Amino acid sequence: MSSQTGARPFGLSEHDKGVILVAAATLAWSASGVYSRLLTTDALTAIAWRSLFGGLFLLIPSFFLEGGMSKRQWRSVLRPSGLAMIACQTFSQACFIGALYTTSVANVAVIYATAPFIAALLGWLLLRERVARRTMAAGAVCLLGVMVIVGSSVGGGTGLGDLLALGMTASFAMIIVIPRINPGVPSLPSTIVSAFLTLALFAPFGSVGSLDFHNWIVLAAFGATNFSIALVLFLAGARHMPPAKAALIGTLEIVLTPMWVWLFFAERPPAATFAGGALILVAVVWHILVEARRGGR
Repeated sequence: MSSQTGARPFGLSEHDKGVILVAAATLAWSASGVYSRLLTTDALTAIAWRSLFGGLFLLIPSFFLEGGMSKRQWRSVLRPSGLAMIACQTFSQACFIGALYTTSVANVAVIYATAPFIAALLGWLLLRERVARRTMAAGAVCLLGVMVIVGSSVGGGTGLGDLLALGMTASFAMIIVIPRINPGVPSLPSTIVSAFLTLALFAPFGSVGSLDFHNWIVLAAFGATNFSIALVLFLAGARHMPPAKAALIGTLEIVLTPMWVWLFFAERPPAATFAGGALILVAVVWHILVEARRGGR
């Protein structure tokens, strides 16, 4: 008997599929802390070889998704905006792994959540883009949350890691702003190039001898899921829903990332991280909900 006309496979709408894909991407991103705690090699080695696997796995969608990328897109990475993207992505990748090695996973997650507000500030400074009062208010609350977290790290041994997390967040904010300066710059080619550049820069200072079978497997999974697959899933899913809803689902990473490490490794965040993180989470969610209600005006 024929199926009902217009019935959707598995009863899922395009929006439903988008929600599933973005949620899966968020879940993959939230595993970063688990991967970093499973590794037994040093930070420089982890930075280099995680980037290699991330770049390799991103090459697959670059050639096969939507017909692959054109030569023009690959050549665009040699333009000033493309080179700026590569530099920021390389710096961000290095700071990300360095931060996971030198501070709590919770600190990295909640500090990273302030990236949209830093991007708004950079947009105002570099492009004179108007910043809505609600964005300034949410950004101010996030800044207070970061000050609580970083302030508690002074003398506590995690100050360097928190600064690396801030460096990662600021450089990622620049990655958000650069396409506004030059809308023609594609992000995927520069991400792939930055992955291999990171390998070239950090591999000479790492310790290949420390990479046993366990570390190779963890690094391969780290690069494949947290670096590559998560990005592809998010880009595919975000196309089928409003940006505010995709961003709201993405905020689950702030909660999930430290939760996995707490469950599997008993890494309990300090009290200051709970306090500062609560401020940041509330500000981010409030801002996204207001943006959704006002249609981004």
